Amino acid sequence: MNDLVEVRAGVYHDSVSLMRVSQALTSRPEVAVAVVAMATELNVGLARDLGFELPPATPGDLLVAIRASSPAGLEEAAAELERQFAERVPAGGTSGTQAPPRTVRAAARAWDATLALVSVPGEHAFPEALDAIEAGLSVMVFSDNVPVEQEVVLKDRALARGVLVMGPDCGTAVIGGAGLGFANVLRPGPVGVVAASGTGAQQVTSLLDLAGAGVSHLIGVGGRDLSAAVGGRSTIRALRALDEDPATELIVLVSKPPAPEVARAVQELGLSTPVVPALLGPGQDDLTAATEKALRALGRDVPEWPSWPVPPGVAPGPAGHAALRGLYSGGTLCTEAALVAGTGEFTDFGDDEYTRGRPHPMIDPALRLEAISAVESGVVLLDVVLGHGSDPDPSAWLAPAIAEAGARGVAVVVALVGTDGDPQGLRAQAARLNEAGAAVFTSNAAAARHARLLLSRAGG
Repeated sequence: MNDLVEVRAGVYHDSVSLMRVSQALTSRPEVAVAVVAMATELNVGLARDLGFELPPATPGDLLVAIRASSPAGLEEAAAELERQFAERVPAGGTSGTQAPPRTVRAAARAWDATLALVSVPGEHAFPEALDAIEAGLSVMVFSDNVPVEQEVVLKDRALARGVLVMGPDCGTAVIGGAGLGFANVLRPGPVGVVAASGTGAQQVTSLLDLAGAGVSHLIGVGGRDLSAAVGGRSTIRALRALDEDPATELIVLVSKPPAPEVARAVQELGLSTPVVPALLGPGQDDLTAATEKALRALGRDVPEWPSWPVPPGVAPGPAGHAALRGLYSGGTLCTEAALVAGTGEFTDFGDDEYTRGRPHPMIDPALRLEAISAVESGVVLLDVVLGHGSDPDPSAWLAPAIAEAGARGVAVVVALVGTDGDPQGLRAQAARLNEAGAAVFTSNAAAARHARLLLSRAGG
């Protein structure tokens, strides 16, 4: 094997960009492993565990560690690394001899900004987000692994400053048509969404788009906002902001199971704009049913949600005793599927324990591919989430794994979340996954019900 190890002092790139660079390198046929990340203690430890010999580095340095099967493959990977970085030079930045801003506050002054996106390792997110708030900016904290105590401090300070904190662990937002983080391409329209869930919000807004109903704003608030510890601080502010927005005729509130007392308080705000709850939990509507309620409240028809059954010649389900494995990249989608299916073993590969030191599974499929290959029988249920920020062609990775699973007698069901405007191509992705042997549904709840049906037919 051939290794390239570099530490680039004082070179910063946000974690989302670095995840995409690492994924692009790892996808090359001669690259065995690639770590392109800020040189935090966690990332340095990961590279050492992979057998790289590293020079001294600080968390403010950029770490590059690539292993390829040949010198030529390593040289090509190094060239691809530079090409990826060249593509990620920010537009509209400083030029000539002018030094770039060194703090969020300085950048806010230089660029007349109103919102900052914080995407750094979680242990470093708090001071950056606080700096943005003190500069009078609303802030989206994409970073996860931020202590809940720091989240409360940030949201209380934002309330005092009259701004909004989206996050921490806010993966999705669409503000005035501009997508932040993982975001689908959505037509403009009358529905505002407040979401303590990234993929849950993507499911609801994608279904709305497929039904021809557009979105005014999608405001993510972080997965813990409706917990007892956080108390809905950002949810309340976001709901009131949408209530005052003349372009928003109806609001959908999305969350994985909230703290009951917080959910009650949030729903008793007395807003003038109707609010449709999509709050997962036993006995509650699933996300598709909540979306259908929103469409009816708008006076819109509820369509038949697109789906692609198992193609002819592929066994419709497993034979004999069967079990269900849910292998998800989205936490809320995983929770919903488990509630709807009512049986099986479910894993959320987007959970913090799986994303420490590695890309999110919506970017890098490696962990889920390993998990699919380990299933010898039964039914596999998984989500594929499209949109900006996600893998540019997830079916290229998943279709071969689905075909191999089918050859072992494993039935695969896919919840495909996306819109016709997404860069991956919703229907092209569905066709490839379906041709590989998967039953494909644009409704995650429908996918879970189909998986449950397959189990019942097999006596599982």
